[in-house]
Amino acid sequence: MKRIEVAAAVIRQDDKICLSRRPQHVHQGGKWEFPGGKIEPGESVVAALSRELQEELGITPMAVEPLIEINHNYPDKSVCLKVMTVTQFQGEPKGVEGQEVRWVPASQLQQYQFPAANVAIVSAALLPRSYVISPMIEGRLDDFMRGLESVAEQGHELIQIRCKDVTESQWRQLLPQLDGLKTQCALRFVLNSAIPWSAPEDLFDGLHLTSGDLLAANGRPTGYPWVSASCHNLDQLNRAAQLGLDFVTLSPYNATASHPQTRPIDRQQFQEWVAAATVPVYALGGVGMEHVHEVCACGAQGVAGIGAFWHH
Repeated sequence: MKRIEVAAAVIRQDDKICLSRRPQHVHQGGKWEFPGGKIEPGESVVAALSRELQEELGITPMAVEPLIEINHNYPDKSVCLKVMTVTQFQGEPKGVEGQEVRWVPASQLQQYQFPAANVAIVSAALLPRSYVISPMIEGRLDDFMRGLESVAEQGHELIQIRCKDVTESQWRQLLPQLDGLKTQCALRFVLNSAIPWSAPEDLFDGLHLTSGDLLAANGRPTGYPWVSASCHNLDQLNRAAQLGLDFVTLSPYNATASHPQTRPIDRQQFQEWVAAATVPVYALGGVGMEHVHEVCACGAQGVAGIGAFWHH
């Protein structure tokens, strides 16, 4: 099967992202896409992106960083999308080749129709670099809330509520406090699938499957805009893709005090697994914000963890 390498850009300006529409007569015609084009032999991703954005939109990217790499097989071709985020550029984007160009609020991206290979890019564009996971409550609900407030004050917005030890009584006390903090700080809460208690539908934006629940699932869970999962190997990453999940954690990236006997994933292995994944991947295990550049260089979305973020 023919394989094509493509450089694509998520171009940001304030809270909007620049999209262009494919001509009707080309492959996947009429659908919206993130601007970019084919990488020529011997050409770097950044060089290809700069050339394509100048040819397509009349702009020159000035600040570029890796976002995600997606490998996707169509019936007639195999595409490897190397996606970069562009936050600064010279010029004003316009359809140099006659294509429609539109600035779209990030919150509306999922309303647009993209080629199948672009779907994971939409998720990556909407996800932050950090995915904070809560510790257990251990009977101290007030301490738990203070820790959560500290996480919000640090500017983290995507938080998994993973307090598997919470009692039903504590859960009832916790829910209104979560609701108040979510509204106050514009947080996105993800519910760990091991928590057995029910919650209002609008409180949790996502469901995070344990690796056991991931393997046991017969389909993508319904009722949540986002569904993620814990993965530890390539088979679990493939299962997450089969279920159509939105993102995953992959661990352990580094050795951790909580699992000292678990050997970290070899760096080359980690990079290969992330490249093979068709969803954004957060590195989990012994990482903090100081590791963001490192894990993103491996193709990951960002970092996930408890200890590096949770202080009370």
